[in-house]
Amino acid sequence: MYCSKCGSTIAETVTFCPVCGQSQAAGYAPVQPPLLQPTGPAEVTPHWQPMPVVAYAGFWLRVVASILDGLIIGLPVTIVAMIVVLSSGFGSFIRHLPDSPPDPGEALGQAIGAAFFVGIGILLLVFFLGSWLYYALFESSSWQATPGKKVLNIFVTDTNGAPVSFGRATGRYFAKFITELIPLKVGYMLAGLTERKQALHDMIASTLVLRR
Repeated sequence: MYCSKCGSTIAETVTFCPVCGQSQAAGYAPVQPPLLQPTGPAEVTPHWQPMPVVAYAGFWLRVVASILDGLIIGLPVTIVAMIVVLSSGFGSFIRHLPDSPPDPGEALGQAIGAAFFVGIGILLLVFFLGSWLYYALFESSSWQATPGKKVLNIFVTDTNGAPVSFGRATGRYFAKFITELIPLKVGYMLAGLTERKQALHDMIASTLVLRR
């Protein structure tokens, strides 16, 4: 047993502690060795730490961004297309119609029809090229977003959360043509149904749209 005062080991039959002289008649209290205290900072195992929360941009947020981008890109592209049409040979052809054929009315109708179809073709071509460069350049820039997306604080990444390259942004843009082929806009609606809010073109291009 142990002395109730100094903690020395003593025999159970002794009345006084041979070390400090404390009487052991009233009983004894065993003395336990002190517990060792941990030294140094506590280490945290990485897998104990909570996973970061990823905020995906949902369907309606992306719809509003698309509308904003359409307004931003639509007017400049239309202006450029009209300039191209008017600066082409069709404007000069229409101005000289009275001097050319015997029936100016019929020629005028033919010229207007031809100019209309050519103008539509030029408009579509300029819109296609302008839209591609608009989306691909902005989404692969330091913004990682078009102006419409940036206003709403959403941006495009790859599936690992890293910025996308111009090539991947280009692939994402052209993958939208496949999304457009799905009836009833189901390819776009997947952005509100899938776990990571990916539309069909996001799945094809392996991209995500996140909120800041």
